[in-house]
Amino acid sequence: MSISIIIAQSPDEIAMCYPIIAQLRPHLQEQDFLGVVTRLSENAGFRLAYVMDGDAGVDSGVVRAVAGYRVSEWLHTGKYLEIEDLIAGSAERSRGYGGLLFDWLVDQARLEGCRQLRLVSGVKRVDAHRFYLRKGMVHEAQYFSLDL
Repeated sequence: MSISIIIAQSPDEIAMCYPIIAQLRPHLQEQDFLGVVTRLSENAGFRLAYVMDGDAGVDSGVVRAVAGYRVSEWLHTGKYLEIEDLIAGSAERSRGYGGLLFDWLVDQARLEGCRQLRLVSGVKRVDAHRFYLRKGMVHEAQYFSLDL
C-alpha cells in the first residue's frame, strides 16, 4: 500500500471526503456537500485535500484524513494559507495521517508564497490544540463571532 495526498477535483473525489469531513462537521448533509464545496471553490478558492492509503483513485484505497483550505491575504500579515478543516478519520487518529496532511499543507503554503499558515479551532477541541502546538503553531489571537 502506498500513501498519497491528493487535491479533490472530481465530484467522486469530493464525495469520497464526505464521511471524514462529516465527523468534524456533522451539520453538513451528504446530499448538499458537493454543492457547498463547489460553491466555496468557485467563490473563495476553497480546496479539499485528502490522504489516500492504497492505490490512489476513486475505486481503490481508503481516505484516511481530509483538509479543507484556501489561500488568502490580510493587510496586516500578507498572504496566508488558512486551514478550515483538518481531520483524520476517528479510527485513524494517532496514526500519523493528520500530521502527514498538516506537513503537506505547510509545504503548500510555502509553494504558494504564503507568509503564514493559519487556522481557527473551537475552544473545546483541546486534543486538536495539543496537536497544533506540537506542530509548532502559536496561539496568537482570539476569534470572536456573533450569530445573526
